[in-house]
Amino acid sequence: MTKDLTSGHPLKIILSFAIPVFFGYLFQQFYNLVDTIIVGQFLGVDALAAVGATGSLQFFILGFCIGVCSGFAIPVAQRFGAGDYTSMRQFIFNSWILTAVFSVVITFFTVASCRQMLACLKTPDNVISMSYAYFVIILAGIPVTFFYNILAGFIRSVGDSKTPLYFLLISAALNIVLDLLFIGGLKTGVSGAAYATVISQAFSGILCFFYMKKKFEILRLKKEDKSVSSKKIKTLLGIGVPMGLQYSITAVGSVIVQWSVNCLGSIYVASMVTAQKISIFFSTPFDALGTTMATYAGQNVGARRIDRLNPGLFWGCATGFLWSFIALVILFFFTDNLAALFMNEAESKEVVEEVLKNVFYALMANGVTYCLLTLVNCVRFTIQGMGFSRLAIFAGLAELVGRGVIGIFLVPVLGFKGAVLASPLAWVLADSFLVPAYFACRKKLAKIYLTEES
Repeated sequence: MTKDLTSGHPLKIILSFAIPVFFGYLFQQFYNLVDTIIVGQFLGVDALAAVGATGSLQFFILGFCIGVCSGFAIPVAQRFGAGDYTSMRQFIFNSWILTAVFSVVITFFTVASCRQMLACLKTPDNVISMSYAYFVIILAGIPVTFFYNILAGFIRSVGDSKTPLYFLLISAALNIVLDLLFIGGLKTGVSGAAYATVISQAFSGILCFFYMKKKFEILRLKKEDKSVSSKKIKTLLGIGVPMGLQYSITAVGSVIVQWSVNCLGSIYVASMVTAQKISIFFSTPFDALGTTMATYAGQNVGARRIDRLNPGLFWGCATGFLWSFIALVILFFFTDNLAALFMNEAESKEVVEEVLKNVFYALMANGVTYCLLTLVNCVRFTIQGMGFSRLAIFAGLAELVGRGVIGIFLVPVLGFKGAVLASPLAWVLADSFLVPAYFACRKKLAKIYLTEES
């Protein structure tokens, strides 16, 4: 079922679209969280550190893939908003061509260089073999990542944010079952967690494919739609690649921080991955708001309703600010309980206490600055939905600078307490660019429309 985001009160429209997206991301993070909990409970702190040591590299590589898919979906949303369904389907076909090329190329090069990447990241010697066993399987599953995310992007572009949620619910349940089967039953170690992730995501992608083919007649490709268009490929690359690079450039800063934490030892790596998993879980609403604002802005720009951009952004940010406060309160009182879920009972009391202390520092640093993350996601994705995705690269560069400064200069001096400041500083720098950039982009669109009308 399609949904028009170009009419109605922005708050109502945004919430009705964002809530299903939120639950979809929530369950996606839930089964990622369960992966980590099962690894920690069944295999111990070293295995937890092994999986965590790949986190920033996953963000770097898979973030690019997801960003590209999100970018390819924006012209689809814009053409849907404009009611030009023929052009919309042509964009879909050309997106499939580009997705296939990206999948093959990225998978080949990352799988081939997997061990070298882990070595360059100074992955601790006692966990690098386990890290490789886990990460190489995740990388081999990159085509699955593209497959699911491009399909989910198309479905959301026409206003259906509920269906990807339902499929992720099924995928989350399957992932948990496979985790327990592979790790607890078949004793496959950390590789089992990777297999579970790839298989469950492939299953959700297959469900999206058949659903889209059956339910969305306007998305079914006709013979005349199946032609390679250099103009449309240029448009898709012009939006998709900058969005992918924005994720990857941001991730470079995370890689630097990960490298600096890896140098501190496996206890600190385990502390960081535990804090990151919990923080990602609590920041899911911000991701949902970002996805919503990209589709909202895309459809409204396609319909030339730029008067709806400011109210939409206001209500999106207001929703995020409210969640920021709620998340901080929960984290303040329940961090130890949440972090204890990742600990194996066989670990020494000293190790557990050290990890819990570090996790609390990290989550409080993030929690008090979630309002900044609200702006990063809402404003950045609005700009991208408006068609100015290249500007998002500069926000990514700002985040890179913030995390890079922390990783290179503060962590060697302050240790783990320095590392927890990386994300807050990155968000401050990104917002300092994004907020004025949004108003400049809106002003530029208004001038373009005024010129065309005259």
